[in-house]
Amino acid sequence: MTLKIHIDDSAPSYEQVRAQISEQARSGVLPVGYRLPTVRGLAESLGLAANTVAKAYRALETDGVIETRGRNGTFVAAAGAAADRELASAAQAYVERARRLGAERDAALAAVQDALRAAYDG
Repeated sequence: MTLKIHIDDSAPSYEQVRAQISEQARSGVLPVGYRLPTVRGLAESLGLAANTVAKAYRALETDGVIETRGRNGTFVAAAGAAADRELASAAQAYVERARRLGAERDAALAAVQDALRAAYDG
């Protein structure tokens, strides 16, 4: 596993760690079941505070990218099912909120497309 933290990047260090691990897990560079370094070990190797790496690991676990197995360590989780369910749930929540706001279907879809462009293309 190779991670690079860019101090001059506008993204916080924990977000850089989270994004890089997430991308490597989703692309298969980090296979399902791969054991991640301990929070302390990764923090030392990256020159970061342990709390910074712990925050990234918590976010990754919430996203279903990794799973902690108690004293056995932290591993790349099986991708797919959990992430797909989470995505569907978020989409459903968005649709319900858009309808409560009185947004028409096309306006709700346009808002999502704008947000996707900003997040993925910008």
